[in-house]
Amino acid sequence: MSGIVLGLGQLFQPIALFGLLGGVMIGLIVGSLPGLNDSITMAVLIPITFGMEPEMAICLLVGIYCASACGGSVPSILLKIPGTASATVTAYDGYPMTLKGRSGEALGLAISSSTFGGLTSAAVLLFLSPFLARQALKFGPPEYFMLAVLGMSTVIGMAGKNMVKNILAMAVGLIFSCVGMSPQTGLARFTFGQVSLMDGISLIPMLIGLFGITSILEMIEGIQTRKPGGDAAGAQVKEAEKTKDEHHQKVKVVLPDKAMSKRLFPIWIQSSVIGNIIGIIPGAGMIMAIFMAYDQASRRRPKLAFGTGIPEGVAAPEAANNAVVASSMVPLLSLGVPGNSTSSLFLGALSIQGLRTGPTLFRDTPEMAYMIILGFVVANLIMLPLSLFYCNFLASAVLRLKKEILSGIVLTLCVTGAFAVNNNPFHIYIMIFFGFIGYTFNKYKIPQSPLILASILGSMMESNWTQSMVFANGSLSVFVTRPLSLALLVLSAVFIGMPIIKRLKK
Repeated sequence: MSGIVLGLGQLFQPIALFGLLGGVMIGLIVGSLPGLNDSITMAVLIPITFGMEPEMAICLLVGIYCASACGGSVPSILLKIPGTASATVTAYDGYPMTLKGRSGEALGLAISSSTFGGLTSAAVLLFLSPFLARQALKFGPPEYFMLAVLGMSTVIGMAGKNMVKNILAMAVGLIFSCVGMSPQTGLARFTFGQVSLMDGISLIPMLIGLFGITSILEMIEGIQTRKPGGDAAGAQVKEAEKTKDEHHQKVKVVLPDKAMSKRLFPIWIQSSVIGNIIGIIPGAGMIMAIFMAYDQASRRRPKLAFGTGIPEGVAAPEAANNAVVASSMVPLLSLGVPGNSTSSLFLGALSIQGLRTGPTLFRDTPEMAYMIILGFVVANLIMLPLSLFYCNFLASAVLRLKKEILSGIVLTLCVTGAFAVNNNPFHIYIMIFFGFIGYTFNKYKIPQSPLILASILGSMMESNWTQSMVFANGSLSVFVTRPLSLALLVLSAVFIGMPIIKRLKK
């Protein structure tokens, strides 16, 4: 309880609240711009937070993360162009509602569902993170090694048909995690004579490249297809722009009334539970959550014609995607393991501010730990009125921004941000390198999350493996004789084994 009081004291400072308000507004705007999302925005803004007070910097990022998923539903509903990947399913029923003249109702459903899902995930974060952190204080090197194994096993287990691609991405990430000084021998590995690589690949430039530069390359590709003589893709883009002009007039958002809220409440609960569970599992992500929530909603209401403009079809994915947001921070804050690519960015942001994630965060700096948690609660509360304001007054202007302008702004922020990390020009080259890797991955539909997770967890695995072997005199039995380590090993086996068994049964 004392931690909550300390967190409230930090959060309700004017500078922290200003950061939270600004973050929510920025999240709504970038979420509604196709090509941009929370990860890209946070990647390019994190270096800018160097000179900010820790409270303002962290609250800014919390606000962006909370609001961007909600913002992505605006173009998805109005134009059938998802602002973020997490809003893809929202278009299935949201856009048909727009064609029927019910765009205001659809936006109201998206906003209220997002708020509900976000508040449930914030509650999960509030109650579950401190508990897990207390348990994590009992962890030693063997437990941390198995925890890293568990994190990567969930990525493999949840891969479905993309298992080979996920394993490939993880392998690439593990290779990158080996760059730098070996913790065993002290010798340089894969540095190619570059002193800047002795400490490994800097996380922030890597993430800026994977998200920011990749998005710029994709924007440029989209701009090229719109030029005269372009291919069929260019015709599709032109048609989308025509649709934008036809349907994107100002709308009046209508929130669900009492009867509609009662009708949707079981769907909100069901989708929020799905989103929270998926969010806690490292590497699972929003995409899995929204498709599962939509599928379960259609199973729950089989008599409804989903895909034709059904309110449940908007409510289910929107509640699920926002339920993933705060819950994905549970493993990061309590165990030091990022739940997804966006929470990986938080890892970088917190380290910049001198904060170390994991159980020590709650022990050494409880005021900052609870400020982050309570920030998610407050961000979701203020997201509702700000979303209404944004959709009613600003969405039309924002959605008409040209990609040429956006790409220039993003490029400037990327270069500035990468250089700002220790004022090292070599980080710009790292950023460009990973930009092309991210672009290639997207071209071949290889997920980036396993790469990011493996590059972070790889160094964690290596150092704790070394310490475990020293502790156990080289005996592997240390991983099965300690109860927590054994439990994590069993969970890892379950996550990997269950999908394989299901596939064999087919």
